[in-house]
Amino acid sequence: MDPIHPLDTLHGSGDHDGVDATSWVSVCPRGLWKVQQKRTRKESLQTSGSSGYCPRLGSLCQVRVRLKANIDDTRSSVSDEGNEKLPVLPDQSVAEVTEAMETAFPRCQDSVLQVPLGDWTTLRLGEGQCDITEACLEGMRAGEKCEITLSPVGNGPDVSVPQSAEEHLPLCATVELQAFTPGKESWEMSPSEKWEWVKSHKERGGVRFRGGDVWGAADSYSRALKLLITLYGHVRELGKEGQEKEAEEQRDTSSGDKKQKLPSVNEFSTIKAELHSNLSLCQLKLNQPERAKANAAKATELEPGGAKAWYRLGQACQMVNELEEAKRAFRKLLELQPESTAALKALKDIASREKETNAQLGLRLSKMFS
Repeated sequence: MDPIHPLDTLHGSGDHDGVDATSWVSVCPRGLWKVQQKRTRKESLQTSGSSGYCPRLGSLCQVRVRLKANIDDTRSSVSDEGNEKLPVLPDQSVAEVTEAMETAFPRCQDSVLQVPLGDWTTLRLGEGQCDITEACLEGMRAGEKCEITLSPVGNGPDVSVPQSAEEHLPLCATVELQAFTPGKESWEMSPSEKWEWVKSHKERGGVRFRGGDVWGAADSYSRALKLLITLYGHVRELGKEGQEKEAEEQRDTSSGDKKQKLPSVNEFSTIKAELHSNLSLCQLKLNQPERAKANAAKATELEPGGAKAWYRLGQACQMVNELEEAKRAFRKLLELQPESTAALKALKDIASREKETNAQLGLRLSKMFS
Protein backbone atom coordinates (compact mmCIF):
# COMPACT_ATOMS: atom_id res chain seq x y z
CA MET A 1 0.00 0.00 0.00
CA ASP A 2 1.51 3.24 -1.12
CA PRO A 3 0.87 6.02 1.37
CA ILE A 4 1.17 8.74 -1.25
CA HIS A 5 -0.02 8.57 -4.86
CA PRO A 6 1.05 11.63 -6.92
CA LEU A 7 -1.60 12.70 -9.40
CA ASP A 8 -0.35 15.79 -11.17
CA THR A 9 2.28 18.52 -11.00
CA LEU A 10 2.25 21.91 -12.71
CA HIS A 11 5.16 24.34 -12.75
CA GLY A 12 4.99 28.09 -13.35
CA SER A 13 7.57 30.84 -13.32
CA GLY A 14 7.85 34.58 -13.06
CA ASP A 15 10.62 37.11 -12.75
CA HIS A 16 11.64 35.94 -9.28
CA ASP A 17 9.16 33.36 -8.08
CA GLY A 18 7.81 30.07 -9.43
CA VAL A 19 4.51 28.44 -8.52
CA ASP A 20 4.30 24.66 -8.15
CA ALA A 21 0.86 23.04 -8.03
CA THR A 22 0.83 19.38 -7.07
CA SER A 23 -1.88 16.89 -6.12
CA TRP A 24 -1.80 13.44 -4.54
CA VAL A 25 -3.77 11.12 -2.25
CA SER A 26 -2.75 10.82 1.41
CA VAL A 27 -3.61 8.46 4.26
CA CYS A 28 -5.60 9.71 7.26
CA PRO A 29 -6.82 7.68 10.24
CA ARG A 30 -10.22 7.03 8.69
CA GLY A 31 -9.58 7.09 4.97
CA LEU A 32 -7.97 8.68 1.96
CA TRP A 33 -7.96 12.39 1.18
CA LYS A 34 -6.97 14.15 -2.00
CA VAL A 35 -4.43 16.89 -1.38
CA GLN A 36 -3.82 19.82 -3.70
CA GLN A 37 -0.72 21.83 -2.86
CA LYS A 38 0.26 25.25 -4.16
CA ARG A 39 3.73 26.44 -3.31
CA THR A 40 5.32 29.75 -4.32
CA ARG A 41 9.05 29.21 -4.63
CA LYS A 42 10.99 32.17 -3.30
CA GLU A 43 14.59 32.51 -2.28
CA SER A 44 14.45 30.45 0.90
CA LEU A 45 15.49 31.73 4.27
CA GLN A 46 18.84 30.21 5.20
CA THR A 47 18.50 28.73 8.65
CA SER A 48 21.35 27.13 10.55
CA GLY A 49 21.47 23.39 9.91
CA SER A 50 18.93 23.52 7.09
CA SER A 51 20.82 25.10 4.16
CA GLY A 52 18.87 25.26 0.88
CA TYR A 53 17.98 21.58 0.67
CA CYS A 54 14.73 19.81 1.42
CA PRO A 55 14.13 17.59 4.47
CA ARG A 56 14.88 13.90 4.08
CA LEU A 57 14.19 10.73 6.02
CA GLY A 58 14.86 11.30 9.71
CA SER A 59 14.98 15.12 9.50
CA LEU A 60 13.54 16.91 12.53
CA CYS A 61 11.34 19.65 11.09
CA GLN A 62 9.96 22.76 12.76
CA VAL A 63 6.56 23.10 11.14
CA ARG A 64 3.34 25.04 11.66
CA VAL A 65 0.00 24.06 10.17
CA ARG A 66 -2.92 26.46 10.24
CA LEU A 67 -6.43 25.65 9.08
CA LYS A 68 -8.44 28.07 6.97
CA ALA A 69 -12.20 27.71 7.28
CA ASN A 70 -13.04 29.46 4.04
CA ILE A 71 -11.43 28.55 0.72
CA ASP A 72 -11.70 32.17 -0.48
CA ASP A 73 -9.33 33.26 2.28
CA THR A 74 -6.45 31.23 0.80
CA ARG A 75 -5.86 33.29 -2.33
CA SER A 76 -3.06 35.29 -0.74
CA SER A 77 -1.49 32.65 1.45
CA VAL A 78 2.26 33.28 1.24
CA SER A 79 2.83 36.38 3.33
CA ASP A 80 5.29 37.31 6.02
CA GLU A 81 4.00 37.35 9.57
CA GLY A 82 6.05 40.30 10.77
CA ASN A 83 8.51 40.20 13.62
CA GLU A 84 7.40 36.89 15.00
CA LYS A 85 9.48 34.95 17.49
CA LEU A 86 10.62 31.86 15.64
CA PRO A 87 11.23 28.43 17.19
CA VAL A 88 14.57 26.77 17.69
CA LEU A 89 15.10 23.09 16.96
CA PRO A 90 15.29 21.16 20.25
CA ASP A 91 18.68 20.16 21.61
CA GLN A 92 17.58 16.57 22.26
CA SER A 93 18.25 13.13 20.89
CA VAL A 94 15.99 11.79 18.12
CA ALA A 95 14.53 9.20 20.53
CA GLU A 96 13.66 11.91 23.07
CA VAL A 97 12.02 14.10 20.43
CA THR A 98 10.05 11.15 19.01
CA GLU A 99 8.81 10.13 22.44
CA ALA A 100 7.85 13.71 23.23
CA MET A 101 5.89 14.01 19.97
CA GLU A 102 3.97 10.76 20.52
CA THR A 103 3.10 11.86 24.05
CA ALA A 104 2.19 15.42 23.09
CA PHE A 105 -0.10 14.62 20.14
CA PRO A 106 -0.92 10.97 19.53
CA ARG A 107 -2.84 10.24 16.32
CA CYS A 108 -6.58 10.50 16.82
CA GLN A 109 -9.54 9.25 14.81
CA ASP A 110 -11.28 12.62 14.55
CA SER A 111 -8.58 14.64 12.83
CA VAL A 112 -7.50 14.90 9.21
CA LEU A 113 -4.30 16.78 10.05
CA GLN A 114 -2.49 14.88 12.80
CA VAL A 115 -0.62 17.87 14.23
CA PRO A 116 -1.60 20.66 16.64
CA LEU A 117 -3.05 23.45 14.51
CA GLY A 118 -1.63 26.94 14.83
CA ASP A 119 1.45 26.02 16.90
CA TRP A 120 5.04 25.38 15.93
CA THR A 121 5.64 21.63 16.13
CA THR A 122 8.61 19.32 15.70
CA LEU A 123 8.01 16.41 13.30
CA ARG A 124 10.42 13.66 12.36
CA LEU A 125 10.10 13.05 8.64
CA GLY A 126 9.36 9.45 7.72
CA GLU A 127 7.44 8.38 10.81
CA GLY A 128 4.02 8.98 9.28
CA GLN A 129 2.62 11.10 12.11
CA CYS A 130 0.76 13.16 9.52
CA ASP A 131 1.01 11.83 5.98
CA ILE A 132 -0.31 15.06 4.47
CA THR A 133 2.16 17.33 6.27
CA GLU A 134 5.11 15.03 5.60
CA ALA A 135 4.35 14.91 1.88
CA CYS A 136 4.37 18.72 1.81
CA LEU A 137 7.65 18.97 3.71
CA GLU A 138 9.48 16.62 1.34
CA GLY A 139 9.51 19.30 -1.34
CA MET A 140 9.94 22.41 0.82
CA ARG A 141 12.95 24.41 1.92
CA ALA A 142 13.58 26.28 5.14
CA GLY A 143 11.44 29.42 5.31
CA GLU A 144 8.92 28.29 2.71
CA LYS A 145 5.17 28.18 3.09
CA CYS A 146 2.52 26.42 1.03
CA GLU A 147 -1.25 26.17 0.72
CA ILE A 148 -3.08 22.85 0.74
CA THR A 149 -6.68 22.02 -0.12
CA LEU A 150 -8.08 18.75 1.24
CA SER A 151 -11.10 16.79 0.04
CA PRO A 152 -12.20 13.23 0.89
CA VAL A 153 -11.78 10.57 -1.78
CA GLY A 154 -14.98 8.91 -2.97
CA ASN A 155 -17.88 9.25 -0.57
CA GLY A 156 -15.45 10.44 2.06
CA PRO A 157 -14.25 8.81 5.25
CA ASP A 158 -16.21 9.08 8.47
CA VAL A 159 -14.09 11.89 9.85
CA SER A 160 -15.26 14.86 11.87
CA VAL A 161 -13.66 18.26 11.40
CA PRO A 162 -13.77 21.40 13.53
CA GLN A 163 -17.27 22.91 13.66
CA SER A 164 -15.98 26.18 12.27
CA ALA A 165 -14.79 24.37 9.14
CA GLU A 166 -17.20 21.49 8.63
CA GLU A 167 -19.47 23.43 6.28
CA HIS A 168 -16.48 24.62 4.25
CA LEU A 169 -15.26 21.43 2.59
CA PRO A 170 -12.82 21.16 0.99
CA LEU A 171 -10.61 22.08 3.93
CA CYS A 172 -7.87 24.62 3.35
CA ALA A 173 -4.68 25.06 5.35
CA THR A 174 -1.18 26.48 5.20
CA VAL A 175 2.01 24.58 6.03
CA GLU A 176 5.15 26.48 7.04
CA LEU A 177 8.63 24.99 7.37
CA GLN A 178 10.95 27.11 9.49
CA ALA A 179 13.99 24.86 9.95
CA PHE A 180 15.09 21.25 9.81
CA THR A 181 18.03 19.04 10.69
CA PRO A 182 19.87 16.98 8.06
CA GLY A 183 18.37 13.63 7.13
CA LYS A 184 19.19 10.87 4.66
CA GLU A 185 17.73 9.25 1.60
CA SER A 186 17.12 5.55 2.14
CA TRP A 187 20.00 4.62 -0.18
CA GLU A 188 22.37 6.68 1.97
CA MET A 189 21.52 4.78 5.16
CA SER A 190 23.61 1.99 6.59
CA PRO A 191 21.92 -1.42 6.89
CA SER A 192 21.69 -1.04 10.67
CA GLU A 193 19.94 2.34 10.32
CA LYS A 194 17.40 0.84 7.94
CA TRP A 195 16.81 -2.04 10.34
CA GLU A 196 16.05 0.39 13.19
CA TRP A 197 13.50 2.14 10.98
CA VAL A 198 11.90 -1.22 10.06
CA LYS A 199 11.51 -2.16 13.72
CA SER A 200 10.07 1.22 14.68
CA HIS A 201 7.54 1.15 11.80
CA LYS A 202 6.47 -2.39 12.74
CA GLU A 203 6.01 -1.44 16.38
CA ARG A 204 4.16 1.75 15.45
CA GLY A 205 1.86 -0.23 13.17
CA GLY A 206 0.86 -2.48 16.04
CA VAL A 207 0.14 0.47 18.31
CA ARG A 208 -2.00 2.14 15.66
CA PHE A 209 -3.94 -1.01 14.86
CA ARG A 210 -4.75 -1.64 18.51
CA GLY A 211 -5.90 1.98 18.76
CA GLY A 212 -8.31 1.57 15.84
CA ASP A 213 -6.17 3.50 13.35
CA VAL A 214 -6.25 0.84 10.62
CA TRP A 215 -5.23 3.17 7.80
CA GLY A 216 -2.26 4.37 9.85
CA ALA A 217 -1.27 0.80 10.73
CA ALA A 218 -1.33 -0.22 7.07
CA ASP A 219 0.83 2.79 6.25
CA SER A 220 3.39 1.84 8.92
CA TYR A 221 3.58 -1.80 7.78
CA SER A 222 4.00 -0.66 4.16
CA ARG A 223 6.85 1.66 5.12
CA ALA A 224 8.54 -1.16 7.05
CA LEU A 225 8.29 -3.54 4.09
CA LYS A 226 9.75 -1.03 1.65
CA LEU A 227 12.85 -0.60 3.78
CA LEU A 228 13.12 -4.28 4.72
CA ILE A 229 13.23 -5.35 1.08
CA THR A 230 16.37 -3.25 0.53
CA LEU A 231 18.14 -5.23 3.29
CA TYR A 232 17.71 -8.64 1.67
CA GLY A 233 20.97 -8.66 -0.29
CA HIS A 234 23.00 -7.62 2.72
CA VAL A 235 21.34 -10.13 5.04
CA ARG A 236 21.86 -12.92 2.51
CA GLU A 237 25.55 -12.09 2.20
CA LEU A 238 25.95 -12.18 5.96
CA GLY A 239 24.29 -15.57 6.12
CA LYS A 240 26.47 -17.30 3.56
CA GLU A 241 28.29 -20.39 4.75
CA GLY A 242 31.87 -19.74 5.73
CA GLN A 243 31.21 -16.10 6.67
CA GLU A 244 29.77 -16.63 10.13
CA LYS A 245 32.55 -14.78 11.91
CA GLU A 246 32.43 -11.88 9.50
CA ALA A 247 28.65 -11.81 9.75
CA GLU A 248 28.78 -11.56 13.53
CA GLU A 249 31.27 -8.69 13.34
CA GLN A 250 29.15 -6.83 10.81
CA ARG A 251 25.90 -7.39 12.68
CA ASP A 252 27.28 -5.81 15.82
CA THR A 253 27.81 -2.22 14.74
CA SER A 254 28.27 0.50 17.28
CA SER A 255 26.21 3.66 17.49
CA GLY A 256 27.48 5.47 20.56
CA ASP A 257 26.93 3.12 23.46
CA LYS A 258 24.01 1.40 21.77
CA LYS A 259 24.52 -1.74 19.70
CA GLN A 260 22.41 -2.35 16.64
CA LYS A 261 22.01 -5.80 15.08
CA LEU A 262 20.86 -6.98 11.70
CA PRO A 263 18.56 -9.99 11.48
CA SER A 264 19.69 -13.43 10.37
CA VAL A 265 18.25 -14.87 7.15
CA ASN A 266 15.59 -16.78 9.12
CA GLU A 267 14.69 -13.75 11.23
CA PHE A 268 14.44 -11.67 8.05
CA SER A 269 11.95 -14.11 6.50
CA THR A 270 9.92 -14.32 9.71
CA ILE A 271 9.63 -10.55 10.09
CA LYS A 272 8.82 -10.05 6.41
CA ALA A 273 6.08 -12.69 6.70
CA GLU A 274 4.67 -11.00 9.81
CA LEU A 275 4.57 -7.63 8.04
CA HIS A 276 2.78 -9.09 5.00
CA SER A 277 0.32 -10.89 7.28
CA ASN A 278 -0.36 -7.79 9.39
CA LEU A 279 -0.80 -5.68 6.26
CA SER A 280 -3.23 -8.30 4.95
CA LEU A 281 -5.30 -8.01 8.14
CA CYS A 282 -5.46 -4.23 7.74
CA GLN A 283 -6.55 -4.57 4.11
CA LEU A 284 -9.28 -7.05 5.06
CA LYS A 285 -10.67 -4.51 7.52
CA LEU A 286 -10.40 -1.77 4.88
CA ASN A 287 -12.35 -3.91 2.40
CA GLN A 288 -9.40 -4.40 0.04
CA PRO A 289 -9.66 -8.18 -0.49
CA GLU A 290 -7.44 -8.44 -3.57
CA ARG A 291 -4.56 -6.69 -1.81
CA ALA A 292 -5.22 -8.68 1.35
CA LYS A 293 -5.08 -11.92 -0.64
CA ALA A 294 -1.75 -11.00 -2.26
CA ASN A 295 -0.12 -10.10 1.06
CA ALA A 296 -1.49 -13.14 2.89
CA ALA A 297 -0.26 -15.41 0.08
CA LYS A 298 3.19 -13.86 0.32
CA ALA A 299 3.20 -14.43 4.08
CA THR A 300 2.33 -18.12 3.65
CA GLU A 301 5.15 -18.52 1.12
CA LEU A 302 7.65 -17.03 3.53
CA GLU A 303 6.33 -18.83 6.63
CA PRO A 304 4.23 -21.90 5.70
CA GLY A 305 3.65 -22.55 9.39
CA GLY A 306 2.03 -19.17 10.03
CA ALA A 307 -1.55 -19.98 11.04
CA LYS A 308 -2.77 -16.38 11.02
CA ALA A 309 -1.64 -15.85 7.42
CA TRP A 310 -3.51 -18.95 6.22
CA TYR A 311 -6.68 -17.76 7.95
CA ARG A 312 -6.37 -14.29 6.40
CA LEU A 313 -5.74 -15.84 2.98
CA GLY A 314 -8.91 -17.89 3.37
CA GLN A 315 -10.90 -14.83 4.39
CA ALA A 316 -9.61 -12.81 1.43
CA CYS A 317 -10.42 -15.63 -1.02
CA GLN A 318 -13.95 -15.83 0.41
CA MET A 319 -14.41 -12.10 -0.14
CA VAL A 320 -13.42 -12.37 -3.83
CA ASN A 321 -15.56 -15.53 -4.22
CA GLU A 322 -12.62 -17.88 -4.83
CA LEU A 323 -14.11 -20.61 -2.70
CA GLU A 324 -11.81 -23.47 -3.72
CA GLU A 325 -8.76 -21.39 -2.80
CA ALA A 326 -10.46 -20.42 0.45
CA LYS A 327 -11.11 -24.06 1.33
CA ARG A 328 -7.49 -24.97 0.66
CA ALA A 329 -6.33 -22.18 2.97
CA PHE A 330 -8.66 -23.18 5.80
CA ARG A 331 -7.73 -26.85 5.43
CA LYS A 332 -4.08 -25.90 5.69
CA LEU A 333 -4.93 -24.00 8.85
CA LEU A 334 -6.59 -27.15 10.24
CA GLU A 335 -3.39 -29.10 9.55
CA LEU A 336 -1.54 -26.61 11.70
CA GLN A 337 -4.29 -26.22 14.31
CA PRO A 338 -6.67 -29.21 14.15
CA GLU A 339 -9.03 -27.72 16.73
CA SER A 340 -9.33 -24.30 15.12
CA THR A 341 -12.98 -23.33 15.53
CA ALA A 342 -12.51 -20.39 13.14
CA ALA A 343 -11.35 -22.68 10.32
CA LEU A 344 -14.13 -25.20 10.97
CA LYS A 345 -16.76 -22.47 10.97
CA ALA A 346 -15.35 -20.96 7.76
CA LEU A 347 -15.45 -24.32 5.96
CA LYS A 348 -19.03 -24.86 7.14
CA ASP A 349 -20.01 -21.41 5.85
CA ILE A 350 -18.38 -22.15 2.46
CA ALA A 351 -20.23 -25.47 2.20
CA SER A 352 -23.52 -23.73 2.95
CA ARG A 353 -22.73 -21.04 0.40
CA GLU A 354 -21.88 -23.62 -2.27
CA LYS A 355 -25.09 -25.54 -1.54
CA GLU A 356 -27.14 -22.38 -1.95
CA THR A 357 -25.35 -21.52 -5.20
CA ASN A 358 -25.93 -25.00 -6.61
CA ALA A 359 -29.61 -24.82 -5.68
CA GLN A 360 -29.99 -21.50 -7.47
CA LEU A 361 -28.18 -22.86 -10.53
CA GLY A 362 -30.41 -25.94 -10.58
CA LEU A 363 -33.49 -23.76 -10.40
CA ARG A 364 -32.33 -21.64 -13.34
CA LEU A 365 -31.52 -24.73 -15.42
CA SER A 366 -34.91 -26.27 -14.70
CA LYS A 367 -36.62 -23.11 -15.91
CA MET A 368 -34.52 -23.12 -19.09
CA PHE A 369 -35.53 -26.66 -20.04
CA SER A 370 -39.10 -26.68 -18.73
